[in-house]
Amino acid sequence: MTASGASTPGAGLEPLDKAIVAELSADGRRSFTDLAERVGLSVSAVHQRVRRLEQRGVIRGYTAKLDGEQIGLPLTALISLTPNDPAAPDDYPQRLEHIAEIESCYSVAGDESYILLVRVPSPLGLEDLLRRIREVAKVSTRTTVVLSTPFEGRSPTL
Repeated sequence: MTASGASTPGAGLEPLDKAIVAELSADGRRSFTDLAERVGLSVSAVHQRVRRLEQRGVIRGYTAKLDGEQIGLPLTALISLTPNDPAAPDDYPQRLEHIAEIESCYSVAGDESYILLVRVPSPLGLEDLLRRIREVAKVSTRTTVVLSTPFEGRSPTL
C-alpha cells in the first residue's frame, strides 16, 4: 500500500503468480501442462491463475517477436518529438497512432515530449516517415538510427 492507501501495481503478486509470469515472459507459448509442471500446481489451478492475471491486466497479451531484417524492415530508429508550438494540445499519440511504422510511443521527461521506436525498409522509407510525422503532428524531430541491437524486449525482473 502507498501512503494514500492505494496498492502499488505488481506489489500484490503472490510468489506463484510471479513464477507463472516469469515462465510466460520467457516463453508465452508454454502449454498449461508445462506451466503447471514448472510451478508445481495442477493444470486447472494454473489455468485459473493465468486467466485472473489476464483479467487484472498483469498479462496484457501474447505476441510473436519478429526479426525486422527477415520481414523487410531492417532499419530501426528512435525519433524524438518536440512540439513546434509548446501551447499546442498534447495529442501526438492520437495523431500518430494510424502510422504503422511506429512500433512504440513513449511519453518522456526532458526536452522532447515523446520518443518513437520505428522500423522501416530503408533510409528513403525513414525520410518519408519523418515527413509524414512532421506534417501530421506539427513537431520537430531528432532521429537516432540504430546500428545494432545487442538485446531488446527483455522482461522485467520480478
